[in-house]
Parts: sequence; structure tokens; C-alpha cells
Amino acid sequence: MTMPPIRRRHGAAERSLSRGAGPVAPAKHALTRRSFGALVAATAGAATLSACSPGPRTADPNAPLRIMAINHVWSQAIAEHLPEFEDLVGRRVSMRLLTADQLSNSYNVKLNASATDIDVMMVRALQEQILFTRNGWLADLTDRVEGDAAYDWTDFQEAPRERSVTADKVVSVPIVTERPALYYRKDLLEDFGGAPATLEEMLEISLELADRNNGFFGYVGRGQRSGAVTQWSSFLYSFGGDFTVDGASGIGTPEAIAAYEFYGRLLAETGPPGVTNMSLEQAMPIFAQGKAAFYIDADAIYSNFLDPGISTVIEEVGFAPFPAGPAGSVPHNIPSWSLGINRFSLLQDDAWEFIRWISGPEMVARLQAAGIPGARQSAWDDSATLASFPNDLAESMRINAENGKGTDRPDVIQVGRARDIVGRPLVAGITGAAVPPVAADADAEFADFLIRDNRQREF
Repeated sequence: MTMPPIRRRHGAAERSLSRGAGPVAPAKHALTRRSFGALVAATAGAATLSACSPGPRTADPNAPLRIMAINHVWSQAIAEHLPEFEDLVGRRVSMRLLTADQLSNSYNVKLNASATDIDVMMVRALQEQILFTRNGWLADLTDRVEGDAAYDWTDFQEAPRERSVTADKVVSVPIVTERPALYYRKDLLEDFGGAPATLEEMLEISLELADRNNGFFGYVGRGQRSGAVTQWSSFLYSFGGDFTVDGASGIGTPEAIAAYEFYGRLLAETGPPGVTNMSLEQAMPIFAQGKAAFYIDADAIYSNFLDPGISTVIEEVGFAPFPAGPAGSVPHNIPSWSLGINRFSLLQDDAWEFIRWISGPEMVARLQAAGIPGARQSAWDDSATLASFPNDLAESMRINAENGKGTDRPDVIQVGRARDIVGRPLVAGITGAAVPPVAADADAEFADFLIRDNRQREF
């Protein structure tokens, strides 16, 4: 699908980009790094205003469009395309790359002060979007996305598209998506007929293959109280549960307790010691070094297992869809990062033109073909966009995207606190404690938390 050309507003443009102090790419998105070429450092000052004129503030015609983003493979990939947009719109683009902590701190400081020196914002729809919307920091994009037939908002997959809505308004556009992948040892699964289709089969094979006394584990995964919640969410959904039911806590339901107990047993009986202290950074290397038969984590980290500097299982690793539980296979399919517009921006029209361009059908297909999974169904339906992924991974990603649910954590303002509460029965299951009483206590705590959290939603 070809969108109408972007209106050129100004003269020749110059790209600029500044980088934060963080690493070039987070480990969880370890894809091919790209050279930025000769980029001019961005200034940190605000857009020049026509301050001497009475009436509403307007941006100087020569002010750059300012993008604030995390230092991520998506940001690195689009850097080389920015001159294309500058030529189209006739405005210089300045993109500043920061670590996740730096990005959050910058938003808190600048947007609390109604700063105009951010136009396009890279945000996490599942982590901070509700808070930012409540604070009035994100512009309403509803009319822009729904009123543009060529943009085709319905082409975005349903799960990530739904996560773009808060308080009945579209406030972000998904740009990078993520699902869980089942990573497994093909050489060890030959006698079992390949990858397991169900969670129960995976548990049985894990129990049979585990040789924990000799340092080999059936399954490795996140076990840290808060950090494990995102990956456990797919187990919860596949057991028929959810974080909330009719607005109330759902973590004390029979389905949730069964998911807690299953996940706890899987790690307690077939996993490595010290797993309750393991997040992505500790669990992933165990599988990469050939010390586990199964591992479930984000599909975005797949290249770690194909990197000879990290992995010893390059030839043995296989990729499969999330196994089915009692309620089927219901993995998460989330927008890990989205784009929004600063409500205080003086360049909202140009900011929208940028989002419209970078998240349009053609650009999403180009980025996905380069190994960055997007949110448009048209891209997923085009086999050429999946050619950079291993064939079995591409197929598992496609299946998980079709079956996926658009969240991997409670849909609340205080996400960190919610994950800490929800993760408590997880730890109980892994350490061998009785799950039902711990889940009942956590359920009561989460119910009280939801009441307080909902009171804070004053949009």
C-alpha cells in the first residue's frame, strides 16, 4: 500500500542525532548493529520560538523536529533512513538516544515542566502510557490514525493496536513487537518427536532430560519475583487465567493458582539452583551455553543463540511457538515500544508526519525485513519481510502473533508495584512452598492495590 506523499514544508534539511551514555544496544535486542555515519550532535536546547510575537507560541520555521528515543536497534535502524524523511518534509530531524533510565528521567523532568523541546516520544505502552496520559503528556492521535484511509490503522495487529488506546483515545502507535519463543535443543528432542506442542509435554520431557547433579537442566527461565511476571503471563493466559477479572484481582483464581504451581514445579524440579534470583541476563546464558533443554523468553533475543561469541548451541537451537496449556496457546504479543507526540510540542503536525511515515506499511516492511518485528499484519503476511529470521522462528512468531494477547503485565499505573505483588506466589511455587495460601494473600493485596490504583486514574 502506498500512502500519499508527505507535504514538503521547508528548505534543505540537515540531520542531527545525539546519544546518551548507555550501551549501543540492550542485550535483549542483540541484532546487527548499524553504523550511524557522519551525524551531527544534537543540541539540548528548546526549539526556537517566535517569542516576540503576541498570541500562541509557534515554532521557528528552521527549528528541528526533535525525537527522544531509547538506544535500541529500532532507533539505530531508522537513523540511516532519516535523510529520506528530511527530504520529504523539508525539516531537519534531531534524534537523541538514551538508556531506559535516562529516557524515563528526561520525560519526568521535561514534561512536568511542559517542555516544548520534545516532539516525538518513544514510549512503552505497557509500562508508562497510562501515567503519561493521566498527566496530559501525550497528544490524542485518534483522529489522525482513524481519519487517514491510506495509513490504514486497521492493518495494525489487534493486540498491539488495542494497547495504543488509553481513556478511549489513541495516544501511541506501536513500532516494535515482541512475543515469547520456545527455544529448545533439536538434538535432544529427536527421540521425542521434536518440539512439544503442550506445556504438559514440555514438563514431562524436562523432567526426563534434567540431570541437575551434573549441571544440566530440563528448563531454564526467569524466576526473579518481579522480572518473571512478563514471561509467566503466557502461562497464566494459557491456563485460562488473567491478572484481573471484571476489574478485580484474578491472581487468586483456580486458573492462576494452577499456572503458578505449574511454573513453580517446572523450575523447582528441572531448573538450575538460585533461579529465584534469575532474570533475562542470568537465565539466557545458561541455555546459550548448552546447559538446558528448554528456555522460554522474548523472541527478540534469538540472535544471542546464533552468535558464536555467546552461544555453543548455534547448530542445535530450535524455535517453536508457545506450547498450549489447558486453555490453548495464548502467548503475549505486545508492543514493546511505541511512538507518541508530546502534547506540548509546537510541531505536532510534523511529528505526526514522521510517525505516519516511519510506521507506514512500506517502512514497517523494510524494517521487518531487516530483522525488527513490527505491528502491521501486511508485513507479517509478506514472507519477504521474514526472510532475515530463521524459518522456524519466523513461523513461530507468526503463529504467536495470531494467538497473542496484548499485555504481559497488569494494566495499571504503578506497574512495578503490581509486578512485585503478582510475583510473590511465583517465588513460593519455585521454592516449594504451598501456593494457594500465598496466592490468596497476594490476591487480597492486589485487590486493595487495584482500588488505590484506579482512584489515581483521573483523565
